[in-house]
Amino acid sequence: MKIGASTLAGIEYSLEDTLGLIEELGLNYAELVHQFPNETISVDLLESFNLNYSIHSPFIDVNIASLQNKSRLNAIKQIKSSIKLANKLDGEAVVVHPGTVPFLANKYFRSKVIETANKAMIELGKYGEDLGVLTTFENMPLFDNMIYSNIEKLHELLANNNLSMTLDIGHAKHAGYPADEMYFDSIKHIHIHDNFGDDDTHLALGEGSIDLNHIVNTLEKNNYDGIYIIEVNNYDSIKKSYEYMKKNF
Repeated sequence: MKIGASTLAGIEYSLEDTLGLIEELGLNYAELVHQFPNETISVDLLESFNLNYSIHSPFIDVNIASLQNKSRLNAIKQIKSSIKLANKLDGEAVVVHPGTVPFLANKYFRSKVIETANKAMIELGKYGEDLGVLTTFENMPLFDNMIYSNIEKLHELLANNNLSMTLDIGHAKHAGYPADEMYFDSIKHIHIHDNFGDDDTHLALGEGSIDLNHIVNTLEKNNYDGIYIIEVNNYDSIKKSYEYMKKNF
């Protein structure tokens, strides 16, 4: 089983400190949050650690579903920079958010936003394929401004275009999915964290109500061979979550 942690847990600290903690815990994988305050990441720094990397492409002020052409093209450019970085690092995967829909567009143009997102996702998937990088698209929590909280619809798009999914287990729980409805064969990467279903809280594993054992066991029975990235809020939650993974799996 491949287990890693997201640098999201140390977003307020230096990237070097966070990677040091992840390595010290004995984890083999780290997912780099490739945005402020780490828009620029030193490859030399990354190579100084005995870690393998995946990359979470930028999502602050970045929207590949934007109906504003200049905004969307800039978002796609930023995500392509993450794919290039993954290519340089021989990275395991790149994670991409499908995009958001602002209030006015949600009221009048939601279907156009989704169509725009689909085209951008297909373009980014092809770009990643050309560079030999597994580019994956993440299901979202159930918030009004987010698209693809419906995992069936996301899977349908991905399967029809030979694309891959990052299953975010906490997001799926927030969107109302029970543990026995979270498996899809497009899943190639995992974000694992816990919550009680009422908010996207990114709790340490075992601190919420998600039936993590059922989900992980289902993935393993279906020969999932990607990484489980612990995506929690702080260093202590990484430690607790890794202990939970070692104890239960």
